Amino acid sequence: MDPKRLSSSSQQQVMLRKKGSICGFTIVTGGAARLVFGYDSYGNTCGQRNEPIEGVRLTGLDHTDRKFVFFLDPCNIDIVQRKIKSVALCVSLCPAKELKTYEDLKRFAMVNGSELCSYELAAHKYPGLPERIDKCPKLPVPPSKPLPVFNRCTPVDVSCYAKFAEAVVTFVGDSSVLHRLIAGVAASKEIIIGLCVLALALSMILMVIIRYISAVLVWILTSLVVLGSLAGTGVLWWLYIDHRLYGNDTSPKLPKEAKEEMKAELSADSGQALLVYAVSASVFTIILLLLMLFMRKRVALTIALFHVAGKVFIHLPLLTLQPFVTFLALLLFWIYWILVLLFLGTSGNPEQNEETGLTEFRLTGPLQYLTWYHAVGLVWISEFILACQQMTVAGAVVTYYFTRDKNRLPVTPILSSVLRLVRYHLGTVAKGSFIITLVKIPRLILMYIHNQLKGRENVCARLLLKMCICCLWCLEKCLNYLNQNAYAATAINSTSFCTSARDAFVILVENALRVATINAIGDFVLFLAKILIMTSTAFAGVLLLNYQRDYTEWLLPLIIVCLFSFLVAHCFLSIFEIVVDVLFLCFAIDTKYNDGTPGKEFFMDKALMEFVESSRRLGRAAERGRSRVKEAVSEGAEMKPMAPGTSSA
Repeated sequence: MDPKRLSSSSQQQVMLRKKGSICGFTIVTGGAARLVFGYDSYGNTCGQRNEPIEGVRLTGLDHTDRKFVFFLDPCNIDIVQRKIKSVALCVSLCPAKELKTYEDLKRFAMVNGSELCSYELAAHKYPGLPERIDKCPKLPVPPSKPLPVFNRCTPVDVSCYAKFAEAVVTFVGDSSVLHRLIAGVAASKEIIIGLCVLALALSMILMVIIRYISAVLVWILTSLVVLGSLAGTGVLWWLYIDHRLYGNDTSPKLPKEAKEEMKAELSADSGQALLVYAVSASVFTIILLLLMLFMRKRVALTIALFHVAGKVFIHLPLLTLQPFVTFLALLLFWIYWILVLLFLGTSGNPEQNEETGLTEFRLTGPLQYLTWYHAVGLVWISEFILACQQMTVAGAVVTYYFTRDKNRLPVTPILSSVLRLVRYHLGTVAKGSFIITLVKIPRLILMYIHNQLKGRENVCARLLLKMCICCLWCLEKCLNYLNQNAYAATAINSTSFCTSARDAFVILVENALRVATINAIGDFVLFLAKILIMTSTAFAGVLLLNYQRDYTEWLLPLIIVCLFSFLVAHCFLSIFEIVVDVLFLCFAIDTKYNDGTPGKEFFMDKALMEFVESSRRLGRAAERGRSRVKEAVSEGAEMKPMAPGTSSA
């Protein structure tokens, strides 16, 4: 086996091993147990025997029978830090009924064996102890039930969290509006689910039929752009000529001489501005027309690629499941990442908070950077999962393209592509995703700094930050596109990431105009398709929600439906875009190394073959025209004028 492949695969194993080591660290140090089973304000983990912590009172207790965490004042929430500041205790049972007096607390403890006051207080003395005000729960104690899995006693009536909710939902001034919106969502949940399914179905159908409407969409789009630029340029020139001929008397009431002087200045400035606008628009229109003239053949290539991409989805219908698989993988990873992040929040050394006197667990020394490392892992592995999707799709499309007889395709090209990815190319996608991570993380850091300094930095610093963020965003998009083509080159040649990226870059540079046409026109057509799906789903939603007379209840359901439909359309049509890009790279390689002669037959589809033949016919016609011009020029040069006086008698 190629040692480069072994090295690449080992890099991916190291990445996953490091992510797993963080989870293992939290489990070994007890952070996972403290999160799941809960712990009290003295550092004791509920449901188990604890070791004493030096310098902290009431530690080392046996809580084997006390499996639930109970907060003395669950409504005491720190809105800024988003955590409960109340003292927490381990108890045997959560109070299912409201306890209004200290006698009720005593009776509950004596009957159920669950003491709700601090450990050093005897249950039978609750009503008469002076410490009961600070070390017993705030009365009345609301009924609560244990939270599934995490063993926290949670109030059944969550009205005490209204203050926290109010701080989170700050965009609603009238609570009645929020209640009506939520009521509208609750009443329309079946319609919302149905419309989401409709968006899903429309996206899958459009991926197949877009090849039939792509030509119409492309030419309509091209015509609208050209006509719009011509119309805009004409309007600007008309305004300029109208201003020069007639002008506009917009000056205020002033003495006649001052008025004439101001009018002349304003007229000159306005005329000059209109002239600049008109000339700029004319230059833009001329450049656009020239580009359309030179790129009209390449527009036909875009249409042909869309046509072949539709055929790909007919032969490889499982490609439509790729967004589901990718979303599931991302969802599982994000759940794992959040769990490990919560584990890290309860890991570390016990420290006593000087302000509250409660015991908290914090990471110290080099371990305090584990959270940042964990955040880097979130970006890297998310990009890695997306890269695996791109590599899988690229492998399946390459197999389709370079199989001459489509009836002899493998039974499961996508499964074969996945197996090749796992066996040979994990390191390739790990490198590609790591490069994106190296660009994305600085951009995210700069965005965070920009948000933190909003309103406090000077104009130069703000512009500099925005320029850096914009440049990094552009670099990230370029690298994403290059990576995607590098994965396709890897699927074709089975080369390493760097070699594939170099080969793909050379191919793209050699076909720069074609790439520009496909990206400009193809991306806009796909954007229109996304808008079509979103608007169709929204229109269906308006028809289905029409029976509700309170039109304010439409707002939130329609927003949810529109956002979900656009997201679904984006996910599915992104797969279509990847297919088009991979087909183009295959087409460019096919035309570079093959010419259709015996022994060098093309692999391409009939639609692409027709495009090649049409281009060749146009090329031959142009060549014949140039040869005729050369012959005419050469004949004219050979004709010598007759010298004067040499005519025959």
